[in-house]
Amino acid sequence: MFQQNFCVLLLASSPASAQDWFKTGTGLGVSKARVAVADVVGKSPDAQPMGLKFSEIVRADLDFSGILEMVSKSYYPLQIPGTPGEVDFKAWTEAPASTQLLALGNLSVNGNSMEIQAWLNDVRNASLPPVIGKVYRGDATDPQVRIFAHQFADEIISKLSGGLPGIASTQIAFVSNRSGNKEIWAMDYDGENQHELTQLHTIALTPRWSPDASRIAFTCYAQPGAGAALSAQICVQSMSTNHLISWPRFRGTNSSPAWSPDGSQLMFMSSMNGSPELYVTDPSGQRPKRITFSSGASTSPSWNPKTGQQVAFVSDRGGIPQLYVMNADGSSQAKVDLAG
Repeated sequence: MFQQNFCVLLLASSPASAQDWFKTGTGLGVSKARVAVADVVGKSPDAQPMGLKFSEIVRADLDFSGILEMVSKSYYPLQIPGTPGEVDFKAWTEAPASTQLLALGNLSVNGNSMEIQAWLNDVRNASLPPVIGKVYRGDATDPQVRIFAHQFADEIISKLSGGLPGIASTQIAFVSNRSGNKEIWAMDYDGENQHELTQLHTIALTPRWSPDASRIAFTCYAQPGAGAALSAQICVQSMSTNHLISWPRFRGTNSSPAWSPDGSQLMFMSSMNGSPELYVTDPSGQRPKRITFSSGASTSPSWNPKTGQQVAFVSDRGGIPQLYVMNADGSSQAKVDLAG
């Protein structure tokens, strides 16, 4: 989410002159850039629904970002351009549209493949080349249209925010029992494209993405043997193969995995040596090292995402569960005073 307050001066392209610059920001009293997203022109009847879907998703992503002012479709000119050469700059810049930046494009389908050409133009400066020009090629499916739309929206957000990444292409991992068991599912950031990732047919909990989004670590309940009780373990799912990665099984209860910000370590709770304590391993689960030693249980670690040098966790060593912090190596453990 865009929580930062910022003010960005952006040059659309080409030679610098005062009229080529505009400001965008949040929380600073700065006017937001007015952006319109024209419906992507379908080059054939079967391409038109996909073009409309692409435009709707881009429009929703940009609106959700909060750093832009979206021009209402009711203000759009009647002529919808499919290429920069078809833009009526005067119609888009004059009231009521009063547009500063116009996203537009076209979509063609050839058999099972599609191509999307998409641009972002500064319509106040007809002589300038597009701020963004992209070509997307892939399978002619609605899910692929959604992926390309999110990518284009993130390109726009990155350009207008001074390089801050957009979140439209990100996904959320969550737990659902809609298939009969608690499994790990994923969905786009906007709640669409919900799909099941695991099929363990037991219980899966606490999913955590690796920093590069290539894996998800989570708590799984694996059956160790016939007649034996379910045992909480750490499982890791590969997003490229859609299968579990081999990871060691430890004695006792193992849960609440958390990746370090650089992805080089995985911290989790384990009772492999008796009391529930925090351990850290490499991504393959080798050489687990115990880093907390207390009279109570320690669990639910969370790394400082900015430094990777501090970890917050929960412990009941004081009699009731409370929040603690420590260095990533287990040193300097201290209870967090929440009274103030």
